[in-house]
Amino acid sequence: MTDIVLRQDKANALIAIPKRAEHSGPITWPDLGGVIQAPLVSEDRREKFILDVSRGRINLVKRTNQLRSHQVIVLVRLDFGGPPHRNPDGDESGCPHLHVYKEGYADKWAYPLPEGIFTEY
Repeated sequence: MTDIVLRQDKANALIAIPKRAEHSGPITWPDLGGVIQAPLVSEDRREKFILDVSRGRINLVKRTNQLRSHQVIVLVRLDFGGPPHRNPDGDESGCPHLHVYKEGYADKWAYPLPEGIFTEY
């Protein structure tokens, strides 16, 4: 894990910033078992981000999409088709679930998706 810690207000601001692809042109979706890293940038080009997309090789539903800042800080991660996640307080979230940066815990907390979102993945 990284030694970089963001204050919660800074993490929330980074999550909320509108983002776009850093370079023009298509982004190729990964093959089964593959991973891509797409560079993103804020509209004012002051902040850089990385969108990671990975796909399972055996479990075709397994997929992770995550947004990173400062190269290593996971701000948001959406997991599909994997095992449940146990939070630091012992509560468990089934899959799919959403990880959101939490100061002092990084991406260790996962939350169930609201009903009706991503019903087919």
